[in-house]
Amino acid sequence: MAAPRNLTGDGGGRQLVKDEESAAASSAAKGLLNDDSPTGKRTKSERFPLSRWEFAVFFTVFLVFTTGLLCIYLTMPAAEYGKLKVPRTISDLRLLKENLGSYASEYQARFILGYCSTYIFMQTFMIPGTIFMSLLAGALFGVVRGFVLVVLNATAGACSCFFLSKLVGRPLVNWLWPEKLRFFQAEIAKRRDRLLNYMLFLRITPTLPNLFINLSSPIVDIPFHVFFLATLVGLMPASYITVRAGLALGDLRSVKDLYDFKTLSVLFLIGSISIFPALLKRKRVYE
Repeated sequence: MAAPRNLTGDGGGRQLVKDEESAAASSAAKGLLNDDSPTGKRTKSERFPLSRWEFAVFFTVFLVFTTGLLCIYLTMPAAEYGKLKVPRTISDLRLLKENLGSYASEYQARFILGYCSTYIFMQTFMIPGTIFMSLLAGALFGVVRGFVLVVLNATAGACSCFFLSKLVGRPLVNWLWPEKLRFFQAEIAKRRDRLLNYMLFLRITPTLPNLFINLSSPIVDIPFHVFFLATLVGLMPASYITVRAGLALGDLRSVKDLYDFKTLSVLFLIGSISIFPALLKRKRVYE
């Protein structure tokens, strides 16, 4: 008599294992999507992080700035606008300098107003290219006036970006740089008693991008007066280097030539000096 066929043999067992693995994978995926961390939320949805109200605020601010910038341009003397554009390369910058040289000399006050408005607008709304504007200041105005213009405009634009981020920046920064934001928040928490020294170090050295500092500072509760002073003073060394380089545009091949090993070493040395008093104070406390 033939033995009865086993209905739960290898085929059925393999199917059962596959079903269990599929269920486990499904559960893991659901857990990942329900993760409360910023990276988990980003995995859950890649949609733009701003709510409708936040986007409306951002758009309103952008519209106000754009209208003001347009009004300033309309009151300026006529120029060959086809030759005017925000430079993106050193070649664009050389061409722009040739086109604007006589115009900037003839209508100096109005041109400076237009230059400052454009610089602050770009800095506020995180538009790349301000380093070319700094080089242009050196090429058109010389070291002293160019340096003053760049430092004041960079500080004003950073402060404007600070307040814009205070309004609507938190979800955007959490979405773009969740890990970096947590690191920055932890570092700020450890240095509350010597915050100005630490912010000066960050501004002087290229440790963190200025864009990230501008956007994340209000989120990690850095007081505005500390942010302002650190920005005003901390941007001076790099601004001087960039403006001075604008005098010799013919010798520059790319923006990377501005920050060679020697230049970066000098910036880190100046940055180290800025945090030396804080280190000395800590040593005295431990003693």
